[in-house]
Amino acid sequence: MKNSFFALISRMRYIARWGLMRNSLPENIQEHSHMVAVIAHALAVIRRDVYGGEIDPNLVATAALYHDASEIFTGDLPSPIKYLNPDILLAYKQVEQIAADKLVSLLPEPLQSAYGPLLNEQDPDVHALIKAADRLSAYIKCLEEQKAGNDEFKAAQTETLRTILASPLPETAYFLEHCIPAFTLSLDELDLSV
Repeated sequence: MKNSFFALISRMRYIARWGLMRNSLPENIQEHSHMVAVIAHALAVIRRDVYGGEIDPNLVATAALYHDASEIFTGDLPSPIKYLNPDILLAYKQVEQIAADKLVSLLPEPLQSAYGPLLNEQDPDVHALIKAADRLSAYIKCLEEQKAGNDEFKAAQTETLRTILASPLPETAYFLEHCIPAFTLSLDELDLSV
C-alpha cells in the first residue's frame, strides 16, 4: 500500500536478531537500530570533537536508524550464513538494495528524496561509522549475554572484538577504551549520583 513506509518501520520490532543463538535477552532490529544510532552518533562526535574531522553527527545517527530497515522485507540473515561466501553476500546485498528501494517507494513522493539517501547511504565516511557502530552494538550484546551467564555468545564476542580491534578507525578504539568498560558493570557499580 502506498504511504505505508512508517507503518512498516514500526514493524521492525517484530524481527528478531541473533536467530541461530540462544538469547537470554531477546533483541529485535528496532532496538538494535536505536543502539547503533546512539553509538554511530557518538563515533561521529568523537571524530569531530576529539580528532577534528568533518562529519555531521546528526546525519550519521539518522542514517544509522535506518541501516537495517530493509530487513523488514528480508528478515535478519545470520552472519555465518551472510558471510559464508562472496556470492551469498553479493546476492544478499542486492536483495537489501531492492528492499530499501521498495521502502522508499512507499513514502509520499515529496518525502522520498529526503529518505532515499538515508536508506541508501553512499558517503563512505558515514557508512564506515555506521558499520563500526553496528559491530560495537553486537559486541555490547555479547557482553550483556555473558553478564547474564549465557556462554552461547562467547565465540561471537571473541570474533566481534577481533573485528573491532582490526578497525582502522580511531573513533572505534576511542569508544572501546572509554565507553565499553561501563557495559561490564552492574547497576550498583555505575555512577548514578546526581
